[in-house]
Amino acid sequence: MAALMVKEIMTRDPVRMEVDTTLDRAARVMRDEDIGDVVVFDNDRLVGVVTDRDIVVRAVADDIAPHDTTLGSVVSRDLVTVPPDATAHDAALLMREKAVRRLLVCDDKGLVGIVSLGDLAVDIDPDSVLGGISGAAPNN
Repeated sequence: MAALMVKEIMTRDPVRMEVDTTLDRAARVMRDEDIGDVVVFDNDRLVGVVTDRDIVVRAVADDIAPHDTTLGSVVSRDLVTVPPDATAHDAALLMREKAVRRLLVCDDKGLVGIVSLGDLAVDIDPDSVLGGISGAAPNN
């Protein structure tokens, strides 16, 4: 059996937003698109990722107004990337090593996708507890 590749399980064309986008706008897009993160750019330069948890922990919990705060102020700038031809196993090991739940998938031309811990669980071991949770329909 051939190893599962990141390009086979990644989310292609993740939602991109500019650093000056407000948190409330990003949160609405996350809700409407049923996603937990957006990739943040400064013009054409990849800056990082903002998750729904980042918005809550880095802004809302500190009483920072989401309509006055931009993605640039809460973005996780430590970029952890993986090439699309990496194996899913290698991606999982990198997530463990770097203690992250998402990897940006980049080729020589730039960002091509994003792969999450949930993606790996669903595609590698859908019968596991994490695979079952990650593959379930949202409860909203």
